[in-house]
Amino acid sequence: MDGLILQVLNGLDKGGAYALIALGLTLTFGTLGVVNFAHGALFMLGAFCAVTLQAALTISTRVRDESITFFEAYKEIPYLVTWFGDTGATIIDWVVPLSVLVTIPFMLLVGVIFERGLIRFFYKRSHAEQILVTFGIAIVAQELIKAFFGANPIPVQAPEIVQGSADIGAWFGLSGNLSYPWWRLVYLASAAIIIGAVFAFLNLTTYGMVVRAGMADRETVQLLGINIQRRFTIVFGIAAVAAGVAGALYTPILPPNYHIGMDFLVLSFVVVVVGGMGSLPGAVAAGFLLGILQSFASLNEVKDILPGIDQIIIYLVAVVVLLARPRGLLGRKGVMEA
Repeated sequence: MDGLILQVLNGLDKGGAYALIALGLTLTFGTLGVVNFAHGALFMLGAFCAVTLQAALTISTRVRDESITFFEAYKEIPYLVTWFGDTGATIIDWVVPLSVLVTIPFMLLVGVIFERGLIRFFYKRSHAEQILVTFGIAIVAQELIKAFFGANPIPVQAPEIVQGSADIGAWFGLSGNLSYPWWRLVYLASAAIIIGAVFAFLNLTTYGMVVRAGMADRETVQLLGINIQRRFTIVFGIAAVAAGVAGALYTPILPPNYHIGMDFLVLSFVVVVVGGMGSLPGAVAAGFLLGILQSFASLNEVKDILPGIDQIIIYLVAVVVLLARPRGLLGRKGVMEA
């Protein structure tokens, strides 16, 4: 029972990352009709927002180490600690949550510039051309990150207060020592909040309802005098924000490198296809479902029987789903055929 709960939680937090990226991909495809292979790069940029903020907050000065008296020794002290003492140390400790405040406006700006500067010229082009140009942008972005930050993963710590593990066994009334990292629980809760916020925006606000109407029938909405294109640009920015925030919050779980976006992109595209192209609920449901399946496939007992199954389980499920339901689990008729 303990192992079952742990594998479900492992699958849910990994599925949360898949779902957030797939949600943005589906949002972009559903509104603009663009297959955006650069979406993984947005996840990577969000992660490096946290890395950049960490580097900025820990800029240090060299001071004499008074604890060593036998010879002259020096140590690096961050300016924030020098200026503000414990308050400065607390700010550095909370760099990941604080990075979200930086990531949101930055990624919104990146999304709007990306859509206005490039994507809008490819609305009427074929999906193959869209994939080629966005894939090229993704390669350029990751090479720029590699040039500035190097090729090695850069560790980013979660706040000290959530670096331990939660006694989730006590939550479920189970005996034994069943614990799970606090930050992974925080990430899972954050993913649920972001997904809920996007759905609430689309379903409960007038702005979102107009966007959904435009997704269904763009020409009719334009005839009503509504500038639907401007709203779609904002939606593209929201998709970029969702991917960026997901990347920033994932840094304590997986130290980011220049290739992290591409690693998640391929799997997230499979998630979108399994969920159904253009279906937001399908993308979220498939993200969590495939995350849990991948988690169970990584059990040693399973890998002893089927070596390497954890690496291919998502693709096997995709093949089975597409054979049974060519439009995906919740895909609607005419999305890819249009």
